[in-house]
Amino acid sequence: MSINLEQIDELRKRANVSYEDAKAALEQNDGDLLCALVYLEKQNKIKPDEIPSSESKFFKKVKKLIKKGNETKIIVKKDDAVVLNICVTLGVIITIVATPIVITALILALATNHKIRIQKKNNEDLEVNSIFDKMSLAVNKVTTKITEEMKSE
Repeated sequence: MSINLEQIDELRKRANVSYEDAKAALEQNDGDLLCALVYLEKQNKIKPDEIPSSESKFFKKVKKLIKKGNETKIIVKKDDAVVLNICVTLGVIITIVATPIVITALILALATNHKIRIQKKNNEDLEVNSIFDKMSLAVNKVTTKITEEMKSE
């Protein structure tokens, strides 16, 4: 029986072996793919996939999320001058480690008229930026009212 390239490719894909090993196994088993797989298995020639076993779907998703977080930036500006420019991944880590400091810094930034922006790699405007704008506007109204009352006293 003649062995064709499709059979060799299929065996290579399933067993992760060389062309030479795949061809020899198919020839030894008269072109029977299943028997060739068993033959290679008995000879301990089947190699594991290149992907480590710990590389599960969960880890792939986490890696993808981290990559996306590294491409997205948190930018804090005061009068068009950039005060802070960090990736979202770092921002999340800092928030987890030092939550009270981050909350205080966020309140102070809003109270001192800093603009907070989340910016994707392609400079796409995100919906969360409109929420930051509303928060900033509300805080500005309160701080203006407080300063006016303090001046009138």
